[in-house]
Amino acid sequence: MNSTAKRIIFDDIVLEVWDTVYEPAEDSFLFAENLNVPRASSVLDVGTGCGILAIVAAKTAEKVLATDVNPYALWCTAKNATRNKVKGKISLVLADLFSAFQCCAHFDVILFNAPYLPTEDDTSDWVSLAWNGGKDGRLLIDRFITAAPNHLTPRGKIMLMQSTLSDTDRTLTLFEKRGLKAQVLAFRDLPFFETLTLIEATRQ
Repeated sequence: MNSTAKRIIFDDIVLEVWDTVYEPAEDSFLFAENLNVPRASSVLDVGTGCGILAIVAAKTAEKVLATDVNPYALWCTAKNATRNKVKGKISLVLADLFSAFQCCAHFDVILFNAPYLPTEDDTSDWVSLAWNGGKDGRLLIDRFITAAPNHLTPRGKIMLMQSTLSDTDRTLTLFEKRGLKAQVLAFRDLPFFETLTLIEATRQ
């Protein structure tokens, strides 16, 4: 493991992020600022990265399961969970989206800061996997929306971060087709005609 790490502070949370792990940025902070997790709930954090959302969720959740395809991200999350005194609430699984779960695995809250940037670049290093959304930015978003409702409790909610560059309206429509009520919970304008959108979807 690289011996150098960048220190990131969010509220009272201190994170150390290695160069093989996605560094929290505007999308991560917008998500964390609007993350409302009911007490005693079960949370799935898909693509946890350095663990910022898992750690915020663990403040009130009963248990958090954090997944990532990047083994360095899971290592980083474990270290940060210990550093922020929530290690006992967070479990880690190496997985691509929901590939590690059977149909009977359900969660009250499902989180996903998706790779949403459209690009022709086929770079596949560990960090680029966290932002590379394929040609239309929806490489993983569409797969996530198809599978996520199968793992949601009856009163649960899904929170998905993406960009208007990857077609927010399409996401809202696809959630509706899966029988969920979807809305933009928060947004943040960025330069060059891009807006970050945090979408919440719940059972109707």
